[in-house]
Amino acid sequence: MTSAAEDIATARKVLATEAEALSALSAGLGEAFVKAVGLLEAAKGRVIVTGMGKSGHVGRKIAATLASTGRPSFFIHPAEASHGDLGMVTSEDAVVALSNSGETPELGDLVAFSRRFEIPLIGITSGAKSTLAVSADVALVLPPIPEACPMGLAPTTSTTMMLALGDALAVTLLERKGFTAADFKLFHPGGKLGQRLLKVGDLMHGGEGLPLVAPTTPMAEVLLVMTAKSLGCAGVTDGNGRLAGIVTDGDLRRHMRPDLPTLAAAEVMTRDPKTVAPNLLAAEALRIMNTKAITSLFVVDETGCPVGVLHVHDCLRAGVA
Repeated sequence: MTSAAEDIATARKVLATEAEALSALSAGLGEAFVKAVGLLEAAKGRVIVTGMGKSGHVGRKIAATLASTGRPSFFIHPAEASHGDLGMVTSEDAVVALSNSGETPELGDLVAFSRRFEIPLIGITSGAKSTLAVSADVALVLPPIPEACPMGLAPTTSTTMMLALGDALAVTLLERKGFTAADFKLFHPGGKLGQRLLKVGDLMHGGEGLPLVAPTTPMAEVLLVMTAKSLGCAGVTDGNGRLAGIVTDGDLRRHMRPDLPTLAAAEVMTRDPKTVAPNLLAAEALRIMNTKAITSLFVVDETGCPVGVLHVHDCLRAGVA
């Protein structure tokens, strides 16, 4: 049985080997990588990723990353491809085949199919002179770094490089396309990613839910509006419909006196309140509310006219934090 120190030393050796491999992979990128990105970008159909064994597991992740970053993609098991799934591949697609040796027999039919119908083929392999590398339109050859396994057999370093190279392809395509956070949200509506990418306009109260009054509105009526809309505030708009101020619960406490109901909204309101735009990330709006110690923000358009109200409770209910 090994000691704790020996276990840590082994783990660090593995990580150092894989880090060295990634550095070598990065240093070796060149014309072939650029050509591969161009083939994937030019394909009118989908990106078909394939691989056997551990390479197949990596391929599934690469396909998922491509799909989630705006490049339609899916994984085909090479053995299933030989039994009918080749019908899923069209002449408008591009194929990315992963094989450390470049001689994986199960890839044969899919590689031959891509050659027969002139479907762009990108091979990711350690074998520069392998069947896959020679057959491919572009061969992305991994640097000759040994596997981190002490016997040099278990796919470790090689699969790490394949995975990182797939990420590099996906992110480069993303940047070429100008993929934005808004685009990303379309493919990630659930979970923490979806929550982080929610915008103010997705959560705000608008339309009939807006508590708006005129500067001359008596505070007795303002209080009724604030109570009816249940947002703890009322916006005061000028003659052009722009937000001139806001009346909050805090303003009521600061102006508490017997004649408060007869005062005009303009006499009580806070002028030039903090506002946000509908396309601001809800997480950023929540940060502003926390920083300013306020519970709501008016949302205004480019002309300064209110289009909504965002309350801190709206963010919390949506899981924005």
